[in-house]
Amino acid sequence: MFAPTQHDVRRFFCEVHRKRLAGEPLEAIEAIAAGWIAEHPEYDADLADVEAALEAVYTVEDGRTNPFLHLAMHLTISEQVSIDQPRGIRAAIERLAARHGSLHTAHHEAMECLGEMVWASQRSGRPPDGLAYLEAVRRSMSK
Repeated sequence: MFAPTQHDVRRFFCEVHRKRLAGEPLEAIEAIAAGWIAEHPEYDADLADVEAALEAVYTVEDGRTNPFLHLAMHLTISEQVSIDQPRGIRAAIERLAARHGSLHTAHHEAMECLGEMVWASQRSGRPPDGLAYLEAVRRSMSK
């Protein structure tokens, strides 16, 4: 299983940001990440300095979203949709996107469910429950 460190994730997004701005070729996963980076210009400063990114601490008390966690969640959901894992997530995200008229907004709704699933898994010490996550995404459509 691929388990990047926090620094690996931050370096990855900073490098994708740099390559995107420089117009350099991107690998497939980088192209997906670059698309989400482009959707979040408010993170440009965070992504521009690798060393600062590696040292940055994002706390709830600061009132700032962790841009690397946020982008990683977009990337995770994109990958889930591409392979339809858990089975049904593709259709659920497509319905959310159609309802909102925005894939970006659909991702943000799904992120709440994804974060809840990860939190529950960490709290219980059990593997993430993909079916509970999918059901939470589906329930969000009725809100």
